[in-house]
This record gives sequence, C-alpha cells and structure tokens, in this order.
Amino acid sequence: MSNFFVLGEHDLTLSEIRTILAEDKKLKLADKAVNAIVNCRKFLDEHIQSSEAPIYGINTGFGSLYSRNISKADLEQLQANLVMSHACGTGPEIDKRIVKIMLLLKIQSLAYGHSGVQLATVERLLDFYNEDILPVIYESGSLGASGDLAPLAHLSLPLIGKGEVYFKGEKITGENLLAKMNWESIHLKAKEGLALLNGTQFMNAFGVHAVLAAEDLFNWANTISALSLDGFDGRPEPFDAKIHKIRNQDGQKIVAEKILQLLDGSEIIKQSKVHVQDPYSFRCIPQVHGASYDAIKYVTGIVSKELAGVTDNPNIFPEEGEIISGGNFHGQPLALSLDFLAIALAELGSISERRTYQLISGSRGLPDFLVMNSGLNSGLMIPQYSAASLVSQSKQLCSPASVDSIVSSNGQEDHVSMGANAATKLYKVVENTYQILAIELINGSQALKFRIPLKTSSYLEELIRNFRLQVPLIEEDRVLHADIVKAVHYIKTHRA
Repeated sequence: MSNFFVLGEHDLTLSEIRTILAEDKKLKLADKAVNAIVNCRKFLDEHIQSSEAPIYGINTGFGSLYSRNISKADLEQLQANLVMSHACGTGPEIDKRIVKIMLLLKIQSLAYGHSGVQLATVERLLDFYNEDILPVIYESGSLGASGDLAPLAHLSLPLIGKGEVYFKGEKITGENLLAKMNWESIHLKAKEGLALLNGTQFMNAFGVHAVLAAEDLFNWANTISALSLDGFDGRPEPFDAKIHKIRNQDGQKIVAEKILQLLDGSEIIKQSKVHVQDPYSFRCIPQVHGASYDAIKYVTGIVSKELAGVTDNPNIFPEEGEIISGGNFHGQPLALSLDFLAIALAELGSISERRTYQLISGSRGLPDFLVMNSGLNSGLMIPQYSAASLVSQSKQLCSPASVDSIVSSNGQEDHVSMGANAATKLYKVVENTYQILAIELINGSQALKFRIPLKTSSYLEELIRNFRLQVPLIEEDRVLHADIVKAVHYIKTHRA
C-alpha cells in the first residue's frame, strides 16, 4: 500500500483526512493539480504584464488601502510585507495536530488553480507537511472574515525564512530551517501573499478535527450510556422502535436502535424491574443523543463542503480570462456551524454527567459513590465534581461567537464572522466532552461490578475486560486523576 496520498484528483473528503492522519501518509500533487496551478500562474503573470488596471491585492494595497496603487517593481515586496505585517497572533500556541491539518487544507485549496500561486510555493508547503515541519501558530488574532489572516501569516512566514517552526522535536527559526534543509527562501510573486493569508484553513482545521472527534464521541456516548443503563438497572422500553417511529426524528431512531444492539444478550436489561420509570438522563438518551447526532451530521456537511472550496481572494479564472474580487474568505458558514457543534457536543457531556450523578447516588441497590465501606472510602464522589465543572465550563464556552462582529480596517471590513473564536472554543468543548465521558465510563463499569452474578451484553463485557487492563476496579480509595487520564486515553485510542 502506498504511503502517499495524491491531492487534487478529486475533492478531499473527511474520511480521506482521517486515513491520511491515522496512517501518517505523505502528500503529493496530482498532474491535474500541477497543471491547474501552473496555468493559473501563467495567466496571472501575462495579465500583470499586459494591463495597468488596478486589481485588488495584486497591484494595490490591502484592506482599506485598496485604493493605493503599487508599481510593478514593488509587487514582490508587497507580498512579503503582507505576510510579515499580518503575523500578529497572540496567546498560546495551537495544537500541532491542528497545524498539520491547516497545511493539508491550504495545499488542497491552492491545488484547484484559482489562487495564482507559484508551483514552487505549493511544493514547499508539501515539503513542510511531508517532513513534519510545523509552523508555530497562535490561538488568537483572527476575526474570521478576511480569511484567518494572522494564523495563516504565521503558517506562511517560514516560506520566506521568517517565524518559527517545530522540526524533529525542536523549535527553530525559519531562517535556521532554510539552512538545515539547504533551501532557498520562496520569493513570493504578485498575489501569492494574499493567496496564502486569505482563506478559512485555521477555522476549518479546527472544524475537521472537531467533526472527526464528534463522530467518535457520539459513538462512545451511546456505548457508555448503554453500559451505564445496565449499571443503573434501567428499563428497555424507552428504546422501543415504535416510540421513535411516531416522533419521526432521524437521530433518535438511530440511537435507540444502537442502544438495543449494544445491550443485546444482557441479563440485566431483561430482568424484571421494581421501578416504573428511569430518570431523563437514561430514559431520554435517544432524544438527546439523537439531536446531537443530527447537529453533527449537519456540521459535517458544511465542513466537508469547505474542504472542496477555494476561500482566498481575488479568485482567478484562466479559462474565462477573469480575475474576480469577492468575499469567499468570509467565515460565516463555519462560524455558525462550529457554534452549533459546540452546543451539540456540550449536550452529550451534560447528559453524561447526569448519568454519573445517578450512578453514585446510592439508589437501585448500588452503594454510595460505588465503593464498599463508604465513609472510610469516598469512592467516586469527586470525579462527579470534576465532570460537573467540565459541563459548566462547556456551557460557558457555548455562548456563540458567530453573533458577534467588530469593525476593522477603517470600516472596509465592517462585518466579520468571529469564526476563529468559535473554532478555538469548540476545541475546548471537544476535550471537555472526552473527559466527561471518560468519567462516566469509570462509573458505569464500576456499577456493573455490583450487578454480578448477572452480566451485561457480551460486547460490553468484552469492553470492560479491555478497559480493566488500563483502569482497574476501584476497591478502596486511590489517586483517581491517573484513572481519568487513562480512561480519556482509552476512549481516544479505541473506536466504540
């Protein structure tokens, strides 16, 4: 099997990105993409030589400086100045995994041949990706409207020997990188700086990471909730297909069917019940998880479309002989969607914490805090506090960024998406949800200990056996931080 993935033969898909990242594939350009890039640059060079007409960002200033014409002699310096002046990121550095996805998405967008970059520029970005050279990029600084200007400037600085990168475990300057690799600095031609900086690759890299994680989180939420349902001695009737057929919501139908599959063969779910109803956190799993599923599906569609998009400006159409300035860099589609996804994932965490709370409450024949000799032992009392804190923080992070805007560039950029803020908030919600579900997994698996000799389904019994290799049964108090860390790692490294 080839360890290369060919970009530019067709629109990139999320499943392909999952494979590229999981198998650590290297990238190369399809002949189709190479031809598109070369032809677009050739058209642009010829147009610049034959016309004196002002074209935004090519022979004019940027933003509110669009009316300032730039001489042909200064066009290359204009682009280098753009990259340097816009590298104003602040705050903590972003996760290297997100930087890797940003590189992939930027190469993919440029490969369509509507951006006017040199082939050498795209090939250097490919080198960055393939050699695991990851520019240092900061969390804050993008308004998510003229593209992700500041983050993409930091992504681009090493092309011209500026900025910093991580290479072979070391943070080095862009200048040192060129020396180590024996590379010449890329000499940006007209339009190239703008093509590199305009775009939604910062926002959408977080979006790609989040929707891939959301698929896993949704599956784990269903699996862990089924385990907790049996641990709580819950009833099966709320998952009957007849109920969900008359509600007619796709997500809840899928969840109800999945829960019954996960519990197929369980001795616990089949036993007669003393209680008539379960709390909502168990009884309404299909309705709540299902609504999140529908939201995840919607956002996945938006992110997928953005993968197949060109989001810089102006856009170049060699076949039509046109250069058109528009607003494809505006992040509003992503901003709204990423806010929506944060809410959907926060709700998976919210209902999970409520199930954890029910499991430690000392009801349904379970001991207080799921430990024998409680009093001497606090058992699983405090992990629920941690889950509650994470849930509350996620709620706070769900205040939408996309309803905000602020004027910039002397009023020329008078409505912005704040999609970058939506993206970075979402990243935190994703991490919180992993931790909340991990805490429920610890509690649900612990609860099933007290249902012995009855067993849950063979699938869930096998899951618990594997999980116990990482997180042993809690028989007396110990430092539980390590258990939570191991449980999070288990969820992240296994598919439900």
